[in-house]
Amino acid sequence: MERGKMAEAESLETAAEHERILREIESTDTACIGPTLRSVYDGEEHGRFMEKLETRIRNHDREIEKMCNFHYQGFVDSITELLKVRGEAQKLKNQVTDTNRKLQHEGKELVIAMEELKQCRLQQRNISATVDKLMLCLPVLEMYSKLRDQMKTKRHYPALKTLEHLEHTYLPQVSHYRFCKVMVDNIPKLREEIKDVSMSDLKDFLESIRKHSDKIGETAMKQAQQQRNLDNIVLQQPRIGSKRKSKKDAYIIFDTEIESTSPKSEQDSGILDVEDEEDDEEVPGAQDLVDFSPVYRCLHIYSVLGARETFENYYRKQRRKQARLVLQPPSNMHETLDGYRKYFNQIVGFFVVEDHILHTTQGLVNRAYIDELWEMALSKTIAALRTHSSYCSDPNLVLDLKNLIVLFADTLQVYGFPVNQLFDMLLEIRDQYSETLLKKWAGIFRNILDSDNYSPIPVTSEEMYKKVVGQFPFQDIELEKQPFPKKFPFSEFVPKVYNQIKEFIYACLKFSEDLHLSSTEVDDMIRKSTNLLLTRTLSNSLQNVIKRKNIGLTELVQIIINTTHLEKSCKYLEEFITNITNVLPETVHTTKLYGTTTFKDARHAAEEEIYTNLNQKIDQFLQLADYDWMTGDLGNKASDYLVDLIAFLRSTFAVFTHLPVSGSCLLCPLYIKRFPYNLVW
Repeated sequence: MERGKMAEAESLETAAEHERILREIESTDTACIGPTLRSVYDGEEHGRFMEKLETRIRNHDREIEKMCNFHYQGFVDSITELLKVRGEAQKLKNQVTDTNRKLQHEGKELVIAMEELKQCRLQQRNISATVDKLMLCLPVLEMYSKLRDQMKTKRHYPALKTLEHLEHTYLPQVSHYRFCKVMVDNIPKLREEIKDVSMSDLKDFLESIRKHSDKIGETAMKQAQQQRNLDNIVLQQPRIGSKRKSKKDAYIIFDTEIESTSPKSEQDSGILDVEDEEDDEEVPGAQDLVDFSPVYRCLHIYSVLGARETFENYYRKQRRKQARLVLQPPSNMHETLDGYRKYFNQIVGFFVVEDHILHTTQGLVNRAYIDELWEMALSKTIAALRTHSSYCSDPNLVLDLKNLIVLFADTLQVYGFPVNQLFDMLLEIRDQYSETLLKKWAGIFRNILDSDNYSPIPVTSEEMYKKVVGQFPFQDIELEKQPFPKKFPFSEFVPKVYNQIKEFIYACLKFSEDLHLSSTEVDDMIRKSTNLLLTRTLSNSLQNVIKRKNIGLTELVQIIINTTHLEKSCKYLEEFITNITNVLPETVHTTKLYGTTTFKDARHAAEEEIYTNLNQKIDQFLQLADYDWMTGDLGNKASDYLVDLIAFLRSTFAVFTHLPVSGSCLLCPLYIKRFPYNLVW
């Protein structure tokens, strides 16, 4: 019982579910019945559902058939009425066709006349409209023709103005015409063409100033040199004839020499080969050598086109590239002064152009940009000069380089560029210059000492005597009283060495000029360099001569005499430096000359060499002696070797009579100590 009731209940639920699905199928869109059908196939009552579906379809078919039978008679009646109307409609169509044919025949001439009138009126209206439109288009065409002419003659800035006027004033009035649309479409191309052409002019300008920057720089440096010469003339005029006369007569020759070889003279310094020009002739400036109009035109064009920033960035980028090229020194720059001059001319030319652009344009370049370029240029220039100047072994080339750097710095300082680092770098080159001078003077001293005959200087006339005294500060009343011919106690290398020391001092002084140094700094530099010359260069030269293997006692004695007189002359060198620097020796921190120590050391070395040579010679005598140890006859006659030894000592000590008192007193105790008193006697 219970199973039957449960089966009946399940059957009722299935029937209700099938009925719901059928209603859903009838009321739902066909595209959306997929899920419904899926639920049927997922169940187990698929066959029963299909039976109910077939039953429902048959019911609907019966309803459709009833509906068609009910409306069929009305449809037949309507077809019958339609057939009757078709006949009447055919008759009406024939009548309308006949009437239309008659009307067309009767109105044909009228239609022709009306068409002719219509055409005339249309032509009249078109002509009037054409005249009006032509009057409106002619200014546009004239402006466009003017634009093309300006483009052809490369008047790009006026062409751009014409283009702006054409675009904003004339073309809007006739914008609906096709040729105007072509013009409007062509305007961006024209703008680009103007931009390209102006940019091409700018590129030509940049290439031109790159090629001619050395000429611009040469002109600017020539102007600075002329101005400096004028300043020097103005400064020297009040002092003519006042300062030189106050110096001692002993220095007149050398004062004249420094005036003739001073680097202040353009021809002597070798800075610029400036031709003789009239005083009223002006050297052309940068604006006279370079046409800056391409820059101005291109700047205006890009400003009007709203691309000023693009133009500024391009200009600065290209100039930075050119700056790097300019600042790259040639590999052989250190070989000649012309290499340095060309390098400096290019740098000066570059910054003269940039300075001109800075002051003649509104913001194309600014001070920050110029300062950035200058900092880069300064660092690269100083690095290049340090590298290439280190290869210079000729002091004259180093001196000319210094003068060129000073002119380079003065030129750029006129344009407002800071150049303190250049003058600091010149102080470094000063040390190198001193080293090259020391090397040069080492060769000079070596030649003087090698060519000297180490004999007192003979003089046969008053003129020769004054000449020697004029070259070397020597005073001896007894020698002056002696009749001619007579001899100075020293050999020729004494006045020569003394004069070369003064020449060295003058060479040091030349480098210090125009460096904006105080007199104390110049004096300190000269004294330190002179001390190096005396204690290192001259001392080494003297030591090398003294240590020669083949040097004789006479030469050594003469060296002692010479160094004694050179030692006495050190006070005159002190006075000489004081006169040319105007710094008194009593000034605080003034460096003293160490010449006396140098000459004392050389004299002591010569005395030691004499002592060593004599000992060797005496030892040779003793080694060659032939003693007869078996002889029984003592006799009163000395042996031959002893006689020769005494003769040698007598001739040797005769040479010592020319020594100063201090030298002879130093040597004699050494030999008295070595030999018995009676032997030496």
